[in-house]
Amino acid sequence: MPMPSRLRRFFLRAWPIIALLHLYIGAQLLPAYDLAGRVAGGVCLVVSTLLIPAGFLSRFREGGSWDLVAWAGFLDLGYFSSTLVFTLARELLLVLPDTGHLTRPSAIAVPAAALLVSLIGLVNARRVARVVDVRVPIPGLPSELEGFTIVQISDIHVGPTIKAGHVKAIVERVNALEPDLVAVTGDVVDGRVQRLREHTAPLGDLRALHGAWLVTGNHEYYSGAAEWVEEFRNLGLRCLLNEHAVLVHKGARLVLAGVTDPQGQAFDPAHRSDPFKALHASPEGLPRILLAHQPRSSAEAARAGFDLQLSGHTHGGQFWPWNHFVGLQQPFTAGLHRVGRLQVYVSRGTGYWGPPKRLGAPSEITRIRLAVAPA
Repeated sequence: MPMPSRLRRFFLRAWPIIALLHLYIGAQLLPAYDLAGRVAGGVCLVVSTLLIPAGFLSRFREGGSWDLVAWAGFLDLGYFSSTLVFTLARELLLVLPDTGHLTRPSAIAVPAAALLVSLIGLVNARRVARVVDVRVPIPGLPSELEGFTIVQISDIHVGPTIKAGHVKAIVERVNALEPDLVAVTGDVVDGRVQRLREHTAPLGDLRALHGAWLVTGNHEYYSGAAEWVEEFRNLGLRCLLNEHAVLVHKGARLVLAGVTDPQGQAFDPAHRSDPFKALHASPEGLPRILLAHQPRSSAEAARAGFDLQLSGHTHGGQFWPWNHFVGLQQPFTAGLHRVGRLQVYVSRGTGYWGPPKRLGAPSEITRIRLAVAPA
């Protein structure tokens, strides 16, 4: 599949930055090594400069060998990221007085520490996501809906490094919770339907009293959203594209709505995210729950009159220190928050994107129990 023009432009801007950052690492660390170390380190930096973009490009190529390239490139990206952070930390250390004797030992410690945290992050990422329990009190919730259970999964990113086996394990863990409803809040895939159909197939086995519901994330649009929505529906998932459904549980009703991802309109003008449209003609006076991939949908969702929004997208930052930068683009990083009356829960994600690495931001399957708020 050809690379979309938007991603091609991003790649052409990003690769020179990646190359310059590798040069920075080399300039800071290599002079402290002996000749053999400088040669070996220089070769590793050159290979890394080429391997990282190759990992990204692999998703536009067919064949199992390209999955190996993706694995290598994304593992390298995670290692490079930590190496860069530790190189910066080393420079701050060496600014302090009487630290000259640490120049060589610290240069050796940087790649070793980056390798250690990358291995720990790899183990964390490849585990099946833990279950996180969240209780959400909602004013005016009918007593019949006390304890209504929504299991949320988000940001699985089925693709070169997450395959059917991992998806099947997630589905089994979700089904074991016996939820009333399953909410899939976007970024299910990283690739085209033709390449990943067999690996998303286990999602068709999701089981809940009121079914499994899905909204699009930005990565669905990078991967052909129209084809994926059709595929998800074929699997039995109910897609909410700026629309709602009224569910009846033990005689009580609630409104479940979903919006398209805010980036969707750049790919299809008809997919402009619109919480007001999602509620159009819905019954008044019922609890209103919104599935929205990005937390930044919350401002409009609050104005539209929702009680609870379930989101993902942020991955909780996925690994330190990037969790501290999510706030530059999203209002919330993870957990339960408020925007006026609206409560917003942001999942850290059930899979991972890019580097198979999680550190300080564990993946999650979220079990949300609705509760009657005290008067």
